[in-house]
Amino acid sequence: MKNRIGIVGGGQLGRMMAFSAKQLGFTVHVVDPTAQSPAGQVVDSQIVADYKDQKAIKNLAKKSDFLTFEVELANADILNRLTKQGIKVNPSAKTLGIIKDKFAQKAFLRKHRISVADFAIVENKKEIEKYAKKYGYPFLLKARFDAYDGRGNFLVKNQNDISKGIEKLKERKLYIEKNIPFVKELSIIVVRSINGNIVVYPVCETIHKRNICDVVIVPAPVSKNIKKKTERLARKVMKSLKGAGAFGIEMFLTKKGNVLINEIAPRVHNSGHYTIEACITSQFEQHIRAVTGLPLGSTEMKVPAAVMINILGERTGPSKLKGLKKTLTIPQVFVHVYGKMETKIDRKMGHITALGKNIKDAYKKARLARKYISI
Repeated sequence: MKNRIGIVGGGQLGRMMAFSAKQLGFTVHVVDPTAQSPAGQVVDSQIVADYKDQKAIKNLAKKSDFLTFEVELANADILNRLTKQGIKVNPSAKTLGIIKDKFAQKAFLRKHRISVADFAIVENKKEIEKYAKKYGYPFLLKARFDAYDGRGNFLVKNQNDISKGIEKLKERKLYIEKNIPFVKELSIIVVRSINGNIVVYPVCETIHKRNICDVVIVPAPVSKNIKKKTERLARKVMKSLKGAGAFGIEMFLTKKGNVLINEIAPRVHNSGHYTIEACITSQFEQHIRAVTGLPLGSTEMKVPAAVMINILGERTGPSKLKGLKKTLTIPQVFVHVYGKMETKIDRKMGHITALGKNIKDAYKKARLARKYISI
């Protein structure tokens, strides 16, 4: 059996993938620019290099039977060349190339008749003002590349904000997107195996603070009809994209009950962390199964409800875990600490998952746990 997995990226997603891979008997190697990265602490070896470093990724390929990634910053060009040389790369490098450019991602989805907000490429203030008249205020000014957790977004509320947005996102390629007045943000994890089999996890509601995911509620408190719409849309997306593995699909639910795609992540996703404790097969184990050709597992929940809350950094400096002992006195509460040496404001340092007999019960436990713990 081929049992070597290479992961481009050594953050918390790589760490949790590695735990699942090791449990199934795989050896794991990662590329990450930070020595002793979260994944680097638990894998067989880490190559300390940038995600885009061609030489490093080639070296990783030599150590691996299967290549995957946990970050869109991975070098799609070298992964595509390795694919042509017979290396098994999943999700596909072609898909990564489309999705890492957020404008290209939106254009791809529209081409395949998948609902998204109106958007347009812009290169200067005059063009932004032109689309401001078309879309109205507020609208979003977005960076096309290397944007995550809202760090590449700027909400333009009035004409004076245009210059502020340009300044914040200076020297980056930009596009403009119409603001969607949604009632809820939804997310769903979909996994496809090398053999083409697809499994879908329950629809979640995600609640964001400062454009960063703060809370995930599952199952989402929406109607059965909305859940079916969301799942159908997710499957339609998967038919358009290539490659095996887990995909996180973020969506907007409008007042009229329409569901639109916000963004797609061709990897395991923050909104699927609850699956470790709440589902028969976690998204991380499922991803490993998918990219290595193993049978996919059940996505069924083991409990009626779960709530996940991110532990975000509240200061800048060395990380220091506080409140763990008190947190673990709460029944059905699980704490994950990512092992990051430095904490920063709003940096994802860990997460809490609380299980319950219903959403209210799980939410109460999760909120209490978050009150106790800090890193």
